[in-house]
Amino acid sequence: MKKQRFLIVLVLASALALNGCNAIKPSTTLQEKEIGLGWSANSVNTVIFRQNAVTTFNTTQFTAYYDQDAHVVLAKRSLPDGDWELNKTEYTGKTTDAHNAISLAVDGEGYLHVSWDHHDNSLRYAKSVAPLSLELGEKQEMTGIEEEKVSYPQFYNLPDGDVLFMYRSGQSGRGTLILNRYDTAHKTWRQLHNNLIDGEELRNAYWQAYVDVQGAVHLSWVWRETWDVSTNHDIAYARSLDGGETWERTTGQVYDGPITESTAEYAYRIPQNSSLINQTSMTTDKTGNPFIANYWNEEGKTQYQIVYLEDGIWKKENTAFRNSGFELGGGGTKKIPISRPELFIYENQGKKILGLIFRDDLRGSKISLAYKDLKTDTQWQVKDLSDENIGDWEPNFDKELYKHTKALHLFKQKVTQIDGEGLSKAPATPVSILEINLQNILTNPK
Repeated sequence: MKKQRFLIVLVLASALALNGCNAIKPSTTLQEKEIGLGWSANSVNTVIFRQNAVTTFNTTQFTAYYDQDAHVVLAKRSLPDGDWELNKTEYTGKTTDAHNAISLAVDGEGYLHVSWDHHDNSLRYAKSVAPLSLELGEKQEMTGIEEEKVSYPQFYNLPDGDVLFMYRSGQSGRGTLILNRYDTAHKTWRQLHNNLIDGEELRNAYWQAYVDVQGAVHLSWVWRETWDVSTNHDIAYARSLDGGETWERTTGQVYDGPITESTAEYAYRIPQNSSLINQTSMTTDKTGNPFIANYWNEEGKTQYQIVYLEDGIWKKENTAFRNSGFELGGGGTKKIPISRPELFIYENQGKKILGLIFRDDLRGSKISLAYKDLKTDTQWQVKDLSDENIGDWEPNFDKELYKHTKALHLFKQKVTQIDGEGLSKAPATPVSILEINLQNILTNPK
């Protein structure tokens, strides 16, 4: 199955190239196709920690969202330009809490895995009844271990077709990171770690992860001491070269037991009360060096920052294109002037371009792209990718598709978030996928 999937990915990449970079005509920078209408009274459909909001298996792309009635809607299409097929499932979520996002993945045999409606409650998980099907089976357990207090469910695809599943067990300020692995051949889940990162009942880790093309699993996180976001601090790191079984530092030294505040490797030290945000994004370059995106305050300005590994040394890149600052504090889903950033690397013809996708009130809350060739000393360039105000949207893109084809497909919906789990009266708004021709943008900087 692994070889078959790889061959089909190559066929897809060729098809995308024949149709122009990113499956659109070379003269076209953006292309958008609407899917349906989604709940928009808060940001539950667009929070950045959805992993994944959109994903591709071979030539079939999948996405999911809550509709106005809080039903989980699944959708798929054939790439590069097929029509969307929708299924409004029987499952619903508590959409009044923006934490309760839908995450999905497709395993190596084409089965869709979906997890939804979580914020410190029992596991909601189901799998499709057949490969490439939008029909889900009954809600089920994974392992039955530590599945009563689940938050932030996230799926990650491994190159051999298996799937990892990460979630927090516990509460903000007092939680542990659980890691499960799905065996595609036997169609079974097993728990690899019931306490991969231990908050020691004093804190918890807010993480992001990435599986590179070689199959290494990269994990980074900030610590939080309490429910208050202002207590976020530091960026830590670990990696696994064996599919999540064992974890090590960048030096190759293996972590012995659960990772704690005192044993973690730190990519960058950031004190509390720095407006450091949690749950952002990370990626790697083609050689497996990790890059971690975040934002925090420096010299009175809130700036997007990139922490990355080069020649075995952790470095930091300040994008420095923002001219204002704000203070983060309190609990619940925050209404924040800027979104958390998504991160990608575009390596082509000797260039190594780092890209950030974000939303900023100061730019009219449009979808924006900031980018820089790390091999030069030039400043970051910023371009808006939408004309309209996108509300309190945060970015999610199809990482499996980008990993293999460099086609960048963004989940798009205008949403409104009221601070601290408030609800707006906004009606349902269109959900769509925005296809971005990176070659047009990155090779035509003017």
